[in-house]
Amino acid sequence: MPAVLTELEREILDYLVRYLRANTYQPSIREIGEAFNIKSTKTVSEHLKTLAEKGYLERDSSRSRGVRILGEDLDSKTVSVPCFASLPDDRKGFASDGVEAYFSMDRRMAGAKGCYFVRARDDEFSAVGVEKGDLLLVEPTSSSRLQEGDLVVVRTEPGPRLFRYRPNGRKHQFLPARSSDAPLSVGSPEELDLAGRVTGLYRSFEEAAVPVSSTTH
Repeated sequence: MPAVLTELEREILDYLVRYLRANTYQPSIREIGEAFNIKSTKTVSEHLKTLAEKGYLERDSSRSRGVRILGEDLDSKTVSVPCFASLPDDRKGFASDGVEAYFSMDRRMAGAKGCYFVRARDDEFSAVGVEKGDLLLVEPTSSSRLQEGDLVVVRTEPGPRLFRYRPNGRKHQFLPARSSDAPLSVGSPEELDLAGRVTGLYRSFEEAAVPVSSTTH
């Protein structure tokens, strides 16, 4: 599993990737500081040092732009999407704690900014047809975009849960993906704290003769 990044460290790494894709060279220490409103170049250097120690960068301290990004697809047509081992709780910030991998995906398939994968463990989501090992692509959503049958992530106590949305007359039902969870019934989806909507499912067919997409490796 990759070393855990704080939210700011992930944002800085994403900024470096975007900048390199757009300009073919890395931003300077001062430019990174300006992008994140960090006035101290020493503080920026410390963040880069931490990223290097965690294995995401290689640094050449003798050069102002001496940063080499490791393990990231720098193709401008792709985006790096984190994959979590379980539904992430983003109420206290979206950090990389629990990330098991980052997948490079075509931007047209990756969904909106803030999207992520969740790998189904065992048969935890079998109630909604999700099998062990499936990758669910979740992207931010709002109640106004919901359609019947959507799989949605709802922020609940003690954490996020996956539901199938089923409107029923004046009631809006959310059927749990886990058989051990209780269904939700509300007068309006706006009463719930929606974290995202599943927009893609990626499944590996081990016995199939076709190659598995590189996005699921």
